[in-house]
Amino acid sequence: MQETISNKKKNQPPPEKEMSFWEHLEELRGHIFRSLAVILVFAIAAFIAKKYIFDYVILAPKDADFLTNRLLCKLGDLLSVEALCIGRMDLNIQNINMSGQFMTHMYVSLFAGLIVAAPYVIWELWRFIMPALHPKEKKYSQGAVFVSSLLFLLGVLFAYFLIVPLTINFLGTYQVSEDVPNQIQLNSFISTIISVTIAVGIVFELPILVFFLTKVGLVTPAFLKKNRKYMLVIVLIISAIITPPDVFSQILVCIPLLGLYEISISIAKRVYKKRESNLAG
Repeated sequence: MQETISNKKKNQPPPEKEMSFWEHLEELRGHIFRSLAVILVFAIAAFIAKKYIFDYVILAPKDADFLTNRLLCKLGDLLSVEALCIGRMDLNIQNINMSGQFMTHMYVSLFAGLIVAAPYVIWELWRFIMPALHPKEKKYSQGAVFVSSLLFLLGVLFAYFLIVPLTINFLGTYQVSEDVPNQIQLNSFISTIISVTIAVGIVFELPILVFFLTKVGLVTPAFLKKNRKYMLVIVLIISAIITPPDVFSQILVCIPLLGLYEISISIAKRVYKKRESNLAG
């Protein structure tokens, strides 16, 4: 019996040595360096594919032939709601800076690289955090990289195919007076698209954020339920700002965002129940 126990102890891996602050910093630097390298690779690829990135991705949402604009026009014709047809806009985008187009090309390439490399960056971040987690936490957090990456990319796609066309239509055609025509600068147009896309991609990480906040006890399902009405007001305000003045467009934006909040409540319930049972045990 004693020999069996001693053999098991011999077969067990030696305990990991606790890393110092500088060793943690060195480890973090490695993860950041690898993430930046991958972002740079994809950014270079995006820089080379200039025509596709700009003509078929960045500038496409302003055209009547864009998928979302065509579908909304068909829906508007079907429901007899003319405001839904946002493809009939004439935006005059111009560049007034000598280096404006080149710098915009660099700027867009960098963010394209960041978006495409997002799953790898999240994986590197997870690799840095994982050693600090307990075995149970590692078990419960399995699939976190996949889910986080999926939610971010879904948020980017949702923003690009729905929120971006609505935003371009509203801001690009809004006028304080008919005597003041809109002549939109290229960098302003690009910044609007990128900021909206990245912001919504981050917002779609709400279930992951709620998971970890509930795990550490900072958020409870009761708190989320109690503040549901405030969340509804916030979502309605956001959708009213970025969509045309009709209820159908607002609903198109509201439903996914409210759905995310409800999913977050369900996640909080499961995590909170497990946390309470572990504390009781």
